[in-house]
Amino acid sequence: MKKDIVFEKLPATAEELAALPQGTLADPFDTAALTVLALCRYPQDREASLAMLEYLRGPRPMSPMEKQFIRDRFMDSDYVPRSYFNGAVPQNDYQPSLPYTLSVEDNPYSYQDEGYAKLYIRSGGADSPRHVTLRKAKDGRWYLWEQFLLVGIRVPESQNPWA
Repeated sequence: MKKDIVFEKLPATAEELAALPQGTLADPFDTAALTVLALCRYPQDREASLAMLEYLRGPRPMSPMEKQFIRDRFMDSDYVPRSYFNGAVPQNDYQPSLPYTLSVEDNPYSYQDEGYAKLYIRSGGADSPRHVTLRKAKDGRWYLWEQFLLVGIRVPESQNPWA
């Protein structure tokens, strides 16, 4: 199943993220999409981005190592999270189409482990989709367990001397 999740604007704070209809975290597809939004905030406001991720993680706070990993991923590029929005490709420097739309998919293996969902989001700069794992807590909400979104993709054409 593929679910398109649409946002008119990107949230600037954890409070704005939580106030979105998807902020109830009642659906794993919504939590996966909100993870992209939280990562997109990092280049402008690290603390706000990390606060959003903490909200999405629920009862499991981020470790200093996880925060360092995210910081390291943004050292060379800030375009990777934007690449997950529909319309964002190397040719347009990963500028998404508006409204902001994320297509989140599952597959026959997404629910192999009870209480977990492994969902996929396609990047306009990669050949295969990347995954986000969510875990359902006792409160019925789907929290971010791990994300594999901040991996290398094709460089935007404006930064590629060979394009």
